Amino acid sequence: MLKKERYQHFVDYFSKHQPDAVTELHYTNPFQLLVAVILSAQCTDKRINQVTPALFTKFPTPELLAASDADEVFGYIRSVSYPNNKAKHLVGMAKMLVTDFGSQVPSDVNDLQKLPGVGRKTANVIASVVYDMPAIAVDTHVFRVSNRIGLTTKATTPLAVEKQLVKYLPQETLAIAHHWLILHGRYTCLARSPKCEVCPLTWFCKYYEITHTEAYLQKAEAAVKRKADLAKKKKKLDAIGKELKKRAV
Repeated sequence: MLKKERYQHFVDYFSKHQPDAVTELHYTNPFQLLVAVILSAQCTDKRINQVTPALFTKFPTPELLAASDADEVFGYIRSVSYPNNKAKHLVGMAKMLVTDFGSQVPSDVNDLQKLPGVGRKTANVIASVVYDMPAIAVDTHVFRVSNRIGLTTKATTPLAVEKQLVKYLPQETLAIAHHWLILHGRYTCLARSPKCEVCPLTWFCKYYEITHTEAYLQKAEAAVKRKADLAKKKKKLDAIGKELKKRAV
């Protein structure tokens, strides 16, 4: 299957079945989304949504967050991953928003990346979600699913994945495609045990094509048999060892 066809099938399916896909992070304005995305690095959206209500109530504006300190912010985010660093980043980000950007979240990806705690992925999320810019953020889900489906080829870095997706996806789908890939990776194309048996994309998925050929299946069956044989052998040796101990006594 040609890459162009694979992309077309991908867009056609999700345009029909998830036309309104959005982020699962809870927010009401650009500042809150920026805070939530910074916190979400290497952490689940579910956990972030549990933490942010109290945080947003205490610090509803960049000015109030900038006037705080990392120790105070830490108390609100202690249950997320890397809370110490993220507390420092949030305060630093708020201070820069106030002093350099008039308390407004910038729309330019390069400006966004100047903010503490904001890398290219976070900047692309804000640019695409808030400002509808033609950008796509690559997190672990996007990286994994893009490679598995076959949307990307030999893309070993997030930037390489981003470049290929931007090149082949219709520009108007870039922002929502980010959510399509994340949600598919979160609920179907899992990292360790992808749910291929219920996945609607298997008919054009490169990973499924490779992992369900007869040769692959035979190899997998042989590996299972070897594992079972080794377990039996170990059990037999353990029994012999116990018997020898009894005789020694």
